[in-house]
Amino acid sequence: MSATTLTPEQANPWEVTARTIVYSAIGAALYAVAAQFSFIMPGTSSVSLRPAFALVTFFGFAFGPIPGFFTGLVGNAIADQLSGWGLLTSWNWSIANGVVGFLTGLLAIWLARSIPNRAVLAGVASVVAIVIGFVIVLSDVWLGTAENFGAAFTTGYFPAVWTDALVAVILTPILVLAWDPIRDAMGR
Repeated sequence: MSATTLTPEQANPWEVTARTIVYSAIGAALYAVAAQFSFIMPGTSSVSLRPAFALVTFFGFAFGPIPGFFTGLVGNAIADQLSGWGLLTSWNWSIANGVVGFLTGLLAIWLARSIPNRAVLAGVASVVAIVIGFVIVLSDVWLGTAENFGAAFTTGYFPAVWTDALVAVILTPILVLAWDPIRDAMGR
């Protein structure tokens, strides 16, 4: 299978199959549990360095926009609940995580012909999705969890973008390179 050919999972990214549901559930569960191993960044509004965030971009990249969205949205909501933040405390951050997973899957499809190397494609799609998707967290201003746009940008958006982009640009290509031989061996 060439690097520019979409996988069967991505042939119709809008179709919800049993495989889509299983990948979504596995992604959300893995992310929720693995996210417990994170580190709060000093000087931020509780932004964590989460190595597990690469699972959001990986599931979007490897399995499509729907599993990516579910992994980010549900995985982050459960992770926040397990961490003691509460299920709906930072719902806009869970939505942002879901949008990042969704956009990673979408960008992987759109950019597949332009960037034939899957590891590079995974890194580029992840970073672009993070920069765009996390714009949603600027809604902290309207939700009253940030004083103003400047505070929301400097203590929320910017730290989340650079920490998650750092994690994703390193770990997502590694996960893709580890997954591709397994996918090929499974005949997918």
